[in-house]
Amino acid sequence: MNVLKSRDFTLADDPFVLFEAWQEDARIGEPNDPTAMALSTVDGDGLPDVRMVLLKGVDRRGFVFYTNFESAKGRELQASMKAAALFHWKSLRRQIRIRGPIEVVSDAEADAYYDSRPRQSRIGAWASPQSQPLKDRAELEAAFATYDAKHPGEMIPRPPHWSGFRIKPTAIEFWSDGAHRLHDRILFARDTVDDGWSKTRLAP
Repeated sequence: MNVLKSRDFTLADDPFVLFEAWQEDARIGEPNDPTAMALSTVDGDGLPDVRMVLLKGVDRRGFVFYTNFESAKGRELQASMKAAALFHWKSLRRQIRIRGPIEVVSDAEADAYYDSRPRQSRIGAWASPQSQPLKDRAELEAAFATYDAKHPGEMIPRPPHWSGFRIKPTAIEFWSDGAHRLHDRILFARDTVDDGWSKTRLAP
């Protein structure tokens, strides 16, 4: 069905088509960043960790974001190769939950996105020892100045510790606010990323 024409999203049969429709609504109606998502990982002690990242690509392979692999999230992701994410569009009263295994994006994908970033952001990827202790802000700014001088032009290579992950979803849940807390929820699930989707309506 065409979810762009139907307002009853629970009739959708393709989670990626529904996600794209909702994200387009968010681009129009969400005043803050519609690509912001809360990314959840688990550390070596099994303690959950969560932070905001930006979605930088989505297709039927999954949902892509980029980070420093030596950061806390980078280390946790590489240890478990699993993740969960949440989009919350408060203005639209909607949210989407995503869970599944992850994979590292190809070098070509990472290079293409890195090269598209503003120059100062590319320098920052070299300068910041993400999640590591800093003496003070001056230490960070000095590192930025050092790498800025080292790479004076636009040709700045991608750091070897900086790349992207793709969440390959085995579960995608859509939630929409309803009157009297009678919210609408549907869950698309599959056992592996190669399987077809099953859909279940959930109680709010």
